[in-house]
Amino acid sequence: MKKTYQPKQSEVVRSTHTVDATGKVVGRLASQIATLLMGKHKANYSAHMDSGDRVVVKNGEAVVFTGRKNKDKVYQKHSGFPGGFKEVSVEKLRKIAPNRILEQAVYNMLPANRLRSQRMARLRFEENK
Repeated sequence: MKKTYQPKQSEVVRSTHTVDATGKVVGRLASQIATLLMGKHKANYSAHMDSGDRVVVKNGEAVVFTGRKNKDKVYQKHSGFPGGFKEVSVEKLRKIAPNRILEQAVYNMLPANRLRSQRMARLRFEENK
């Protein structure tokens, strides 16, 4: 009888992927990055284990939205306290922290479990100089 192979954490080999975000659509790029961070592109992927790679994003501020999302899309959050509701439009967020648009999209595409913070730690943005 054959047994299913379970990879061990010591056997995980991490490589680095460099992604150029110039002119790419936010959601499509975020889903590709999330796949790399989770390790789903590898043959020995296991859902309970963190086997993903490192991702370096160049020109993260140059991502684009389709349609009228540049003007209409609004990011909302609430602190949990009375009066703690905050809204930030895409136009304003681009001026404040342009990489946060893509970072937020990738974060929301990762599964909401204990591994999410470890996976997000391997996402880096390269500064333009």
